[in-house]
Parts: sequence; C-alpha cells; structure tokens
Amino acid sequence: MLLQGVQVLTGFLIVLPFSEGFARVGPGHRRLYVVLFVCALVSLVLFSAPAAQHRILTPLSDRIRFKRGSTRLVVAGMVPFSVALVLATHFVLTHVAGTRVADVVSAVVAAAIFMLWWMIPLVRRRDVAHSASARDL
Repeated sequence: MLLQGVQVLTGFLIVLPFSEGFARVGPGHRRLYVVLFVCALVSLVLFSAPAAQHRILTPLSDRIRFKRGSTRLVVAGMVPFSVALVLATHFVLTHVAGTRVADVVSAVVAAAIFMLWWMIPLVRRRDVAHSASARDL
C-alpha cells in the first residue's frame, strides 16, 4: 500500500512542472516542490528496493536476513514519505485554500502520521517486548 501511494504521488509530481499553472508557482513554493519531489523519489526507491533485491537474490539463501533488511528499508522509506505527504498537503492547500488553512491542515496531517505511523506502533512494540521479558522471568 505504501508503494502504491508513493507511486501515485511521484507520478503526479513528475507531470506537475509541465502543466500550465506551474508557471504561477512562486520561488518559495518551487523550493517546497523540489524538497517534496526528492522526498517522494527517495521513499519510492526505498519502498521498491526489497522487490528489486528479491529478483536479484532469488533463490534466497537467508530469508530471515532478507526480511529484516526489507523491513528496515520500508521503515526508512516511511520517513521521507511522511515528510512528502505533509509537504504535498501544504503545497496543494496553499494554492486552493490559502496559507492559514494549509498550515492548520498540514499540522493535523503531520500529527496523524506521527501518531498512527510512529508513536502507536513504537509504544505497542515496547509493550510487547516488556510483556515478553516479564513472561521470561
């Protein structure tokens, strides 16, 4: 799901500079666009790396190591994708609804991503590790 989301976002970002309206984008928003585009590309590379590596490494000799590495790549890709989603929200809403609305909605999106993608899973992982170590005693 993450890969498809970043593919759609990157595709949109690739065609955007070639659209007529992009000429009206000011220098500040062009810099925002560049950061947004680079974040989307980096996350696309990180999300697709496990599939590319799997094709080259087939047959897998160490599946556990491969799965650990793939998980690390996907989690690493979530960082620039998180940033890209917040920046995309701000970029679009600034032009559609104004800076104030864009600031507020971008902050809400950032908070939702932070809580749902990062805090809740990390707290749950800590709780599971704590429960497992308590059972081992």
